[in-house]
Amino acid sequence: MAAEAVFLRGLASIPWQSSSTTTNKRSKTSQLFHFTIRASHSIDEKNRAYKQLGLFSLKKKIEDVILRAEMLAPTALDVEEARRIKQEEMIRDYDLWDDPAKSNEILVKLADSVKVVEALKDLKYKAEEAKLITQLAEIDAVNYSLFEQAYEASLVVSDLLDKYEVSKLLGGPYDMEGACINIKACPGGYKYEVWAEQLLSMYIKWAKKQGYSGRVVEKNLSTNGGIESAAIEFEFEYAYGFLSGERGVHFMIRSAQNGSDHNEVSSVGVDVVPLFLGTTPDLQISDEDLIFSPPLLLGEKHGRTGCTVCVQHIPTAITFQSSGERSYFANKIKALNRLKAKLLVIANEQGVSSLSSIKADSIVDVWQKETRRYMFHPGKLVQDVKTGIELPGLNSVLDGNIEPLIGAHINTRHSNFTI
Repeated sequence: MAAEAVFLRGLASIPWQSSSTTTNKRSKTSQLFHFTIRASHSIDEKNRAYKQLGLFSLKKKIEDVILRAEMLAPTALDVEEARRIKQEEMIRDYDLWDDPAKSNEILVKLADSVKVVEALKDLKYKAEEAKLITQLAEIDAVNYSLFEQAYEASLVVSDLLDKYEVSKLLGGPYDMEGACINIKACPGGYKYEVWAEQLLSMYIKWAKKQGYSGRVVEKNLSTNGGIESAAIEFEFEYAYGFLSGERGVHFMIRSAQNGSDHNEVSSVGVDVVPLFLGTTPDLQISDEDLIFSPPLLLGEKHGRTGCTVCVQHIPTAITFQSSGERSYFANKIKALNRLKAKLLVIANEQGVSSLSSIKADSIVDVWQKETRRYMFHPGKLVQDVKTGIELPGLNSVLDGNIEPLIGAHINTRHSNFTI
């Protein structure tokens, strides 16, 4: 039941309130409500203001969310109740003292099952509450706060339903882990180092919008502005499940500044590996299969003191580096951990259980595989090559609003049974 942790976390972060209180954090829509109503001094003016804001459209949105919750929540609750009962039966039939590790795994799954059941019950209750508030608002149309509260409640319910549905799709072996994103500017093209820095900013903003923070552990600055490379660590559950679809080359396309008919193209490579939050898998690699580069001292342009350590796995030619730590030894360990995480992902993709079974010629080179196009010209458009989805809001995507792209990848990956 660990696959529902992201859903539980979303529910726990919401300060639910009764119909007689006002939410502390208002959405932009509710702020507009508050401003409009405060500026009105009569019931007639209030009614006109609501009509201008599309009260009936708002009511329709609330009803749609309530209908969705009424269709999904009862079925989901039945499924999770059955899962909880099964976990309880396993505990009764299993001798917990025979295998402490296995026992702990069963107990954790049971605890998660209980939490999900309770969360879905609460979610069902909140949907019913939103429905009741809407009915009361129809009776007392002049009480704008009721519609405001019903709308905000429906937004929360919709968000939690989305999280629950996505959590059911994140079932890969490493989906629940944290993530490390490695960004490398590909030489050539128009201001490719600046483009690399824009992508770095995009991922940081995405994490912040989710209520988390991305920790930039490496940032190698370019003398031309922007960055040559960077590494960001996301230390929260399911970061890898969400971000694994970002692997590949991200192209920035814009019209030429010199009036040429040819567009200016810049490219940045992105790789994502799991960042293990708990126990790291015990992956043994023979020393004979590894090459560690001599320490490369960093200059002032990289913004820190220390050294870069590169490690290569000879049989696969996979290479990782680390420069964010202060000592050679610490960078060596981090680079090796990233390499191991990458090899585990490759082994899983190829369906093999040992490193010796990995077929080097079948490894997908993420630095050569196109993932997404960010079109500055003609028109501002984002094209996701893997899923086929297109978004018109280029600036919004660069501002960290990549949820539609992430969701499309998760759904595509689930339908294809691949990672």
